[in-house]
Amino acid sequence: MNGSETPVQVDGRLEEPLSRWLWLVKWLLLIPHYIVLFFLGIAFSVLTVVAFFAILFTGRYPRSVFEFNVGVLRWGWRVVFYGYGALGTDRYPPFTLEDVPDYPARIHVDYPERLSRGLVLVKWWLLAIPHYLVIVLFTGGGLGGDAGWASNTPGLVGVLVLAAAVALLFTSRYPRGIFDFVMGMNRWVLRVVGYIFLMTDRYPPFRLDMGGAEPVREHPVSR
Repeated sequence: MNGSETPVQVDGRLEEPLSRWLWLVKWLLLIPHYIVLFFLGIAFSVLTVVAFFAILFTGRYPRSVFEFNVGVLRWGWRVVFYGYGALGTDRYPPFTLEDVPDYPARIHVDYPERLSRGLVLVKWWLLAIPHYLVIVLFTGGGLGGDAGWASNTPGLVGVLVLAAAVALLFTSRYPRGIFDFVMGMNRWVLRVVGYIFLMTDRYPPFRLDMGGAEPVREHPVSR
């Protein structure tokens, strides 16, 4: 799994220097993305229902549906990272479902060869309840920063990104500690998103893995 113990791997590279003032108008610049993500979100929801029944009856997530839905997550994460979920780059997000290796925000989800037909009935609502409580704290009730799953109530991510924006305005510097913390919360949210939208049976860890790069964890060698 690409050196990670989790099937959902989230990376974000802080690209400095950042503009002092561009964050003031990113909401306007991102309007085309918000429109596209609205329709992609509808398709994502419909195809997740298709995947639900496919998993329930066959134990498999249709590969083409999986690739499309992961593409929507990629698109959304790039928008979140550029916009008010992180403000980690001034490079405008590309309009594509494909992975863009040189873009500073990336997400990868390991394709599951088999999924539990029983877990599909409960993991997205019952088993995920503890994570939902954490996400409310992070995002104010939504499932992301400012993509299609955003909330209108600011959470801890919004508060810290605002603090980073003020720091940028007056110092042209993004405090590294704030960025690492924001990345950890976004990583937590996206791992939960992958789980509740049926892309994995691996329960998301209750762990704040801070920093831009997905942590690589060494596994003990069996003797």
